[in-house]
Amino acid sequence: MSDINQFIEAIRKGYSFKGDAAKIGVGILNGQPVPDAEILVPLKTLNRHGLIAGATGTGKTKTLQILAEVLSDNSVPVLLMDIKGDLSGIAAAGTANDKIKERYQHLKMDYQPAPYPVELLSLSDEPGVRLRATVSEFGPVLLSKILGLNDTQSGLVAMIFKWCDDNQLPLLDLKDFIKVLQYVSDEGKAELEKAYGKISTTSTGTILRKVVELQQQGADTFFGEKSFEVDDLMRISDDGRGMISILRVTDLQDRPKLFSTFMLQLLAELYGSSPEEGDMDKPKLVLFVDEAHLIFQEASPALLQQIETIVKLIRSKGIGIFFCTQNPMDVPKDVLGQLGLKIQHALRAFTAADRKVIKQTAENYPETDFYKTDELLTQLGIGEAMVTLLNEKGIPTPLAHVLLISPRSRMDILTEQEIGSLVSGSKLIKKYNSAVDSESAYELLTAKLEEAAGLAAEEDAKKQAEKEATKTRGSSAKEEKSVLEKMLNSSAGRQATRTLTSTITRTLLGALGLGGRSSKKKSLW
Repeated sequence: MSDINQFIEAIRKGYSFKGDAAKIGVGILNGQPVPDAEILVPLKTLNRHGLIAGATGTGKTKTLQILAEVLSDNSVPVLLMDIKGDLSGIAAAGTANDKIKERYQHLKMDYQPAPYPVELLSLSDEPGVRLRATVSEFGPVLLSKILGLNDTQSGLVAMIFKWCDDNQLPLLDLKDFIKVLQYVSDEGKAELEKAYGKISTTSTGTILRKVVELQQQGADTFFGEKSFEVDDLMRISDDGRGMISILRVTDLQDRPKLFSTFMLQLLAELYGSSPEEGDMDKPKLVLFVDEAHLIFQEASPALLQQIETIVKLIRSKGIGIFFCTQNPMDVPKDVLGQLGLKIQHALRAFTAADRKVIKQTAENYPETDFYKTDELLTQLGIGEAMVTLLNEKGIPTPLAHVLLISPRSRMDILTEQEIGSLVSGSKLIKKYNSAVDSESAYELLTAKLEEAAGLAAEEDAKKQAEKEATKTRGSSAKEEKSVLEKMLNSSAGRQATRTLTSTITRTLLGALGLGGRSSKKKSLW
């Protein structure tokens, strides 16, 4: 009994807060739930990020669902990355069953099913509001990082962005960027080198190949207009609850670079557009990234550094980020150190590598007199977890083995008909789902090249005409000379020439008084 009293006292002391807090479960000691040991989460510290980890089938997704509901009930908007496609049920009310009734008896709570306000978002052709961003919004630094470029290539990308800005050539989608790359490698190379310095065609070729690789993962569907405004993620529903935006990315599991591209742009946009908030009573937005290993395993060192930097700094903007993954070691240690709330579900010890991970995981949690952490990690049941978080002073709370509450919304997916109804009622569909292809770098450079080609063609035609005219005049003169020569060289021509010559000679002699026989006869008289 003294152990239970000490346990209750430790939990009450560690999980009592001055500000608003939400109950997520009760503590467990010696395998039995302790209803008086309530586990609360202070809203004030949820912008200090968090981790939900555990093996497949241990209840990570339901924990994510619970936290999303808690935040929505407290008017905090939520963005969920739905990798597996099993979170859409939040839009529908749950259903009570025997297991849920038994759980809530231990919790000393009433189970009240409820649907939540949901907006479905999509990066591809999935039903929902389309999310897009322009190449210009990415900027040269982020674009270079996601393409994995070296310093020389990154400098060339920065020069291209500068030249496009100077010449009013908007970079909206990838075909704009590709067209500019082709232009600076060929027709416009001399122009740009004169203003910005030497351009390596090898570098432009490498950049182009990396852009094509990004296109192969479907990036054309993401880059373009109309750009999604992050303010639309921070909406409050008509009933005062926070809107839960579910980004359905079930088709991106085999396209990690596109997923990383989106995550990087979203975090950068949120950080760049949100003002400094300092300490708030509750966050203004919380992101949950399911299957977070898809971001970290495929990310380049430069991309990882960018994500780590944003995670460290975005807290002051009132924005929290939660990573959900099977193995806590999937998250880089520099990011893991920034996560204030840790909810650890069971891990499996099938191999020596698994046991090593369990030992490392146990060392990441506060020491406790109530549990052997490494043993507990393999004994947690479904819907149970080890929990520790930061209190309002930033001090870690005692480690607790927790029986978690159940989601009030449906713990299953929506039907296609329900999804269609939800999407058709969206207030954002008309704003973002109409295709827009504004005049940009591709169209402007194409028109410029066509105009140059037209002028070149006219000049060539003019030169050809002059050449033909010169040739024609030469041919006419040659033809006249040839006709005269033929006439003179013919027998009739020669006779005519002799007759004409004799006539001219007689005429000249007569005029001089040397006219042959008639002149001689006159002189004799």
